[in-house]
Amino acid sequence: MSGTSRVPRLGVEEEFLLLDPATGRPLPYATQAGAARACTPPSVRKRCSTSCCSQETATPVCRTLPEVRAHLLRMRRTLADAANLEGCVLAACAASPFADGAWPVPVTDKPRYQQLHEQAPLLTDEQLINGQHVHVEIQDDQARIEALNRVRPWVPLLLALSASSPLWRGRDTGFASWRYLVNDRWPVSGIPPRFHDARDYHRRSRDLVDRQMVVDPGQLYWLARASARFPTLEVRAFDVQIRVDDAVALAGLVRALVMTVLAEAEAGLPAPDPAPEALAAAVWHAARNGLTGHLHDPRDLQPRPAATVVRHALTHLEPALQQAGDQQPVRRVMERLLKEGNGAVRLRRALDEHGWPAVLSQLGDHTQDR
Repeated sequence: MSGTSRVPRLGVEEEFLLLDPATGRPLPYATQAGAARACTPPSVRKRCSTSCCSQETATPVCRTLPEVRAHLLRMRRTLADAANLEGCVLAACAASPFADGAWPVPVTDKPRYQQLHEQAPLLTDEQLINGQHVHVEIQDDQARIEALNRVRPWVPLLLALSASSPLWRGRDTGFASWRYLVNDRWPVSGIPPRFHDARDYHRRSRDLVDRQMVVDPGQLYWLARASARFPTLEVRAFDVQIRVDDAVALAGLVRALVMTVLAEAEAGLPAPDPAPEALAAAVWHAARNGLTGHLHDPRDLQPRPAATVVRHALTHLEPALQQAGDQQPVRRVMERLLKEGNGAVRLRRALDEHGWPAVLSQLGDHTQDR
């Protein structure tokens, strides 16, 4: 894609945990031969994850949000049914919320993950976190890096909308997205730097691998990056969503954002260039507060009420949302998040009102039917 001459295709990856239905503790499927087979049905596009209690799926390339929704529902329901047959609960939880039993959870028996575990044992053991990754097609390499540079100030807002991991190993962390804090401990993470052009991006990425600072390009854990496998911009800022409709709306929002920033580039508008320390701090505060209190506005990184920032963002992205036909589903979910709260708010509400069993019930019940 170059600019907004057409609506780009997109795809979504999601990560899940397998939980014990009685205690909510992570359940390593690799210790159960039946579960290992059952939880990888052929109708699901599955990818490897670090932990043996994780499942990761990817949609096919999609043109519309209804396509995305249909694939996400199909894969979630197929995995959930298979997991239930083997005594597991499939949960779209962005961080392991319950007090752990057996620790550590085994690492997936793949050379890459074993190498990561050798380099950082405790970090890998604690990688019981799950995200949602949205890929938006941008065929032109230079346009892809132009879009990456321009979405950087938007990352705090994206993270705040998706924040759904306030609970970690039996306690409330005080953060809306603890997943972000866990993942930010790796050597290359957080907000990506600003790149001069595509050549600069690829040179600096290769340099990190050549200097053995990361295992491979897949360990560039920036919250947004140019995909190493597809001609896409990959936004990785999101906590995995408990509800499918929330996941779909976030995917539509990212597509509209990419269309908008590329249109701005074609119009000759200057790319924003906020100070990297300000962007990093804004992401930290987004992980801390979610949609409660203030957010740092993508326009100038000034703190404003979350509802004000979200609604201004929707107005700014309105032309692209309309062009893609995504206005109604995206706006409907965004208004519900502002009214009812994001996943972090809902999980805390369940815990406060009904205790830990309600948290497990919400994660298990809503993962496949909402």
